Amino acid sequence: MPAESMWTRVRRSLSRVAAKRAARLEARRPKAAGRWLALACRLAPRFDFVHRDLCAHHRRMNDRLAALNAALTAARRFERSADAWVLLGQAYLGAFKPRDALAAFEAALGVEERVDAAMAAGELYLREADPANAGARFARAYAAGGGPKALRANAEALSAAGDTAAAAEARALWEKETGKTW
Repeated sequence: MPAESMWTRVRRSLSRVAAKRAARLEARRPKAAGRWLALACRLAPRFDFVHRDLCAHHRRMNDRLAALNAALTAARRFERSADAWVLLGQAYLGAFKPRDALAAFEAALGVEERVDAAMAAGELYLREADPANAGARFARAYAAGGGPKALRANAEALSAAGDTAAAAEARALWEKETGKTW
């Protein structure tokens, strides 16, 4: 990987300074803190904690649409970042747009296999009464390191989809992993 350019280091440093300023202002002047966080996001050379902080700030201010807009901006700017797509999916859920959230989580999975994105997508497929796709997403979550929780969700989704043999295999594997009985 090539060395980081001086300009990138400067932008990252300035972004962190702006984020620290926002943290100091959060309690006394939340609107000013939001402006400092927005500046930190514009300065950030790649997806960073400041983008999550800006969305969280907007949610604390009860402005779900501003949080969604901040997440949309991050996902457009950093389209090869699975973190940005997961943030967008969470913002869509906060704005009560589950279909758009599902698309964002699927985009995150297209960039990188992630437990959180696969679990969220699986839960949304279950909400849409599509247990077959939910089971597939839970299986991806398990393969990505989701552990017994993903395996149990996979078994339940497969059972709901009518694939009893695969559900029984998933249950047996869950029992073996956890040492508990179903």
